[in-house]
Amino acid sequence: MRKLDKWKFIGDNGEFKVENIDQSTYLYFPLANEAEMMSAITPRLHGDIKTGQNTFAMRPVSLEDLHNTKSARNFWLKINDQHVWSAAGNSAAQFSNQFSDEAEEDVELEAGLLWHKITRSNSKLNVQSEITNFVPTNSDTVELMRVKIKNTGAEELKIEPTAAVPIYGRSADNLRDHRHVTSLLHRTKTIESGVVVKPTLSFDERGHKQNEVSYAVLGGDENGKAPAGFFPVLEDYIGDGGNLEWPEAVVKSLDNYLAAGEEIDGYETVGALRFDEVTLKAGEEISYVLAVAIAEEDIDFDQLAAKYCSGDKFEKYLTENRDYWQQKLAVVDFDSADQEFDQWMKWVTLQPILRRIYGCSFLPSHDYGRGGRGWRDLWQDCLALLLMEPEPVSDLLYNNFSGVRIDGSNATIIGSEPGEFKADRNDIKRVWMDHGAWPLLTTKLYIDQSGDLEFLLKEQSYFEAGSELKDKNDEIYQGSVIEHFLVQHLTHFFDVGEHNNFLLKNGDWNDGLDMAENKGESVAFTALYGSNLLELAELLKALAAEKSIEKIDLAEELSILLDTIERDFNYQSVDYKREVLSDYRRTCKQGISGRKIEITLTDLISDLESKGQSIFDHLNKNEWIETEAGDKFYNGYYDDDGQRLEGDHPKGVRMTLTGQVFPVMAGAADEDQIQQVVDSADKYLKDLSVGGYRLNTDFKELKTNLGRLFGFAYGHKENGAMFSHMAVMYSNALYKQGFAEAGHKVIDYIYQHCRDFDTSRTYPGIPEYINQRGRGMYPYLTGSASWLLLTVVTQIFGVRGELGNLIIDPKLLKSHFDDQGEAAVKTIFADKLLNITYLNTNQLEAAEYQVQEVKINGQAVGFENKSRAAVIERSLIADSGEEELKIEVVLS
Repeated sequence: MRKLDKWKFIGDNGEFKVENIDQSTYLYFPLANEAEMMSAITPRLHGDIKTGQNTFAMRPVSLEDLHNTKSARNFWLKINDQHVWSAAGNSAAQFSNQFSDEAEEDVELEAGLLWHKITRSNSKLNVQSEITNFVPTNSDTVELMRVKIKNTGAEELKIEPTAAVPIYGRSADNLRDHRHVTSLLHRTKTIESGVVVKPTLSFDERGHKQNEVSYAVLGGDENGKAPAGFFPVLEDYIGDGGNLEWPEAVVKSLDNYLAAGEEIDGYETVGALRFDEVTLKAGEEISYVLAVAIAEEDIDFDQLAAKYCSGDKFEKYLTENRDYWQQKLAVVDFDSADQEFDQWMKWVTLQPILRRIYGCSFLPSHDYGRGGRGWRDLWQDCLALLLMEPEPVSDLLYNNFSGVRIDGSNATIIGSEPGEFKADRNDIKRVWMDHGAWPLLTTKLYIDQSGDLEFLLKEQSYFEAGSELKDKNDEIYQGSVIEHFLVQHLTHFFDVGEHNNFLLKNGDWNDGLDMAENKGESVAFTALYGSNLLELAELLKALAAEKSIEKIDLAEELSILLDTIERDFNYQSVDYKREVLSDYRRTCKQGISGRKIEITLTDLISDLESKGQSIFDHLNKNEWIETEAGDKFYNGYYDDDGQRLEGDHPKGVRMTLTGQVFPVMAGAADEDQIQQVVDSADKYLKDLSVGGYRLNTDFKELKTNLGRLFGFAYGHKENGAMFSHMAVMYSNALYKQGFAEAGHKVIDYIYQHCRDFDTSRTYPGIPEYINQRGRGMYPYLTGSASWLLLTVVTQIFGVRGELGNLIIDPKLLKSHFDDQGEAAVKTIFADKLLNITYLNTNQLEAAEYQVQEVKINGQAVGFENKSRAAVIERSLIADSGEEELKIEVVLS
């Protein structure tokens, strides 16, 4: 078996190729548009096509289905009346041949931003196929596929072409639930250009409803000529004793295909299209174009085929596809000494967009959930959106606040429309204790980028029982964004365990920590909430100064939680905190009054600072630990027996990465502590065989008093894998606190591991995690992409906002600059496209330089020096008449 070659970038827009690509079974690639068409495709064209949970054109697939031809696009050739060959590599003979050291076929992948091309050459048959797939970027829900067939030999080839795409045509729920019964609903017809299926009813969790969705496989040759006929019934196409790897209709050259205008009811369907026989001379080629379509209303599918199914039409829409995604991603770009890293980051930049399209479902690794995104996904995906498409973010953020409950929790079922929230799944209210922290983190980035402090004063409703919270007068109650923040943070502040950290509840960021609902505590996220309280206080100071505001109105009930204003308080007492929270919950349970009280911003700021600082003091006094070996780091958790998780243990020292990330990111740790955290993480968590820093050490036990993750094999997913999300946040935290070299190592380990394709088996981009064998898992749909993009733009290249002004604060290492001492970044700020070039002619390291001079379009501008960074007034950017600004920054 031949070695799987490394992917190589072949253009300047993320295009790459891989030779011998069929040597990996679990690779897949996304094809999608922003009109809900979502596909997955493998080097052998396996995968699925869908627009949602209940509308799959092809059979839904998980990872282990990727080597199953039941979910494969296929294109067969009967060559010279004797040889049967799959242009997609999906015959039984081709599968067995791949293990030979002298394989008859060479297979190469070439792919770019959401287009996928496989070239397969057979040296024995002297034939080559080139198959390109993509989804048009318009509003049509269709996937296009062009198949080019070339005679690579010296003799003529007579070919009989048959395209075949199995049509599933129903909900993913029916994969095993009523699979045969739902085939009885199929109403199949042949039209001039292909096969159309429209089931009479839909059987899914919504009940039995009349179906309006149609599915079609359409085709034409390069000139748009329609197929000669069709085999629409699956059992007729494969024949008794046949299968999709050796279908009777192809092998025996059956000519009993159906003409257009036939109707067949109640059978499993296949879009099997027979084209006219053709003879190819030496070096000659011919092409065919297929379209797999999903339509939620009656349309003329022959017109759709005329729109797409010819060579020139295919090329037109392929060009549009390339231009669209190139333009969409061009707003963020990097130019460093490592051009391959810059290209790799294009795919990272694409990933948050893919997650917006696919949610956390609908790709083979992501076979959980039924579409949509979770609460924290909403907020973290907006981090990337603020850097790429900032214009709609204000409305998105505002709408999201309507998912907050007055008790500090939030809705966990997210609808497809902005601001649409539904009751919790199966009416089980689950609370992840980290959920309240993310909205402030994202909103602060929005305010820093935009300067829109007035956003804090906007009023929004609350969520309650699948609707909007109403007060005792039966009127919809609304409170300011500030009030929503207070509800989320203050309820958690008082909801503590016996060690005075915030209760873990149903889990935090790590969903696998879900079995410590009674006594479990998340020290890690206690730190983040502490930082948020202090950050909110700073925002309120800025609001008071800029808007000359002295007082704000808050819900009367919140006075209970703002305890420093009118009463004595004792934050070292767990009992005191629990009493306060109990009073608040009891009051809210009686029904929110709707009355407001007036609070001075001075009092409110003081209250928040007292609470935030008390958290930091507590962490450093009680959760900073030292092992018998003298290593120091933070404890991150307590289990459901109230036992501290980390530190010395009879089965070995225990440490989590999460427990270190948030105290460092929050600013609770001083420089000496951060260095000790770095040293300890290097000692206990770093493992370059899996791409860097593991999420935790091996606990060597099944901890049913903490979470299901300990049931996973060690080194997989949340139990000790290199989990990219937390690793990237670790890097972000280190950069934020000035530890540039340590932060760089974290990202570089991940990148270097991913580019070792023979080990990682991932296309360009960052996977969710890397397993014990070093393979990248759960690619594309991961929040780590947003955090990586945020870190590279705002920390490494150092371009970010601060209350609307532009901060230029690069932490680029000497290795990031080219031979001329230059590195550049392109990003959006104040609705302008900024092209920023850094000049480090003395080749200094990050700790050795600061911003010396800034020029905008060749003119030197004044700026404020702030801890080695430059603060540039927003007006210098926003009031420029240019849409694109060239900025030169001299480092010295």
